Amino acid sequence: MTSTMVKPIVDAEYAKEIEKARRDLRALISNRNCAPLMLRLAWHDAGTYDAKTRTGGPNGSIRNKHELNHNANKGLEKAVEFCEEVKVKHPKVSYADLYQLAGVVAVEVTGGPTIEFIPGRKDSLESPPEGHLPDAKQGASHLRDIFYRMGLSDKDIVALSGGHTLGKAHKDRSNFEGQWTRDPLKFDNSYFVELLKEESQDLLKLPTDKALVEDPRFRKYVELYAKDEDAFFVDYASSHKKLSELGFNVKNRSILANGVIGLAIGLTVVILGYLLELNKETN
Repeated sequence: MTSTMVKPIVDAEYAKEIEKARRDLRALISNRNCAPLMLRLAWHDAGTYDAKTRTGGPNGSIRNKHELNHNANKGLEKAVEFCEEVKVKHPKVSYADLYQLAGVVAVEVTGGPTIEFIPGRKDSLESPPEGHLPDAKQGASHLRDIFYRMGLSDKDIVALSGGHTLGKAHKDRSNFEGQWTRDPLKFDNSYFVELLKEESQDLLKLPTDKALVEDPRFRKYVELYAKDEDAFFVDYASSHKKLSELGFNVKNRSILANGVIGLAIGLTVVILGYLLELNKETN
């Protein structure tokens, strides 16, 4: 089954609210210059997923004060507050959908790729234990442990790391200070270009960033994305979509949708048959 056949199970009214929320998010993110913050919110809500236990993931639980106070989530209370401004206008939209939509819009309004968004995520306030998100002080094996737990690949790890083209590190949030690229509000492939430079004056390189260059299985993607921005955009959009749908069973939803469509077709055939017989009797 191809991805183009996957249809969300949301009613028309909810779909309209999603599009209205998308417009409001575009305006908010553009006016507040908060794209990096919104992207981080979406990542951190989704990045707690455990494929083995099928827990965590993009379910809006990051609004839970306990989870928001995890060390990795420092500073994200502002993103939650910003999203609340949109939530008040569109109360039917789940927090889970809203946070992931904010991440998609953040990439798009800063010049990044268009990312397919399928709505229908359910909210939860059940937070995973602390420690499910990447630790910037560690290296390649740690990155693999974290992302493999989610069910993602080496290519996903590198492509998603390219999102650091947006934003800065803040001392009060991560004990690191600085920005990865020269324009932290433009989504492009400059993160990878800077990684491959021997020296990048005034630009940040964390242990997890350096691991992408030092590990040969990661480095091949870094080199590809540094020279081919189109390839990066294609892979980033794919990896971001995967991350935003962890634990969100789109496949089963598409099967259900196809079942509903099949039932509708069957009923239509029965009704048409009845009308034909009725027409014969009256002629």
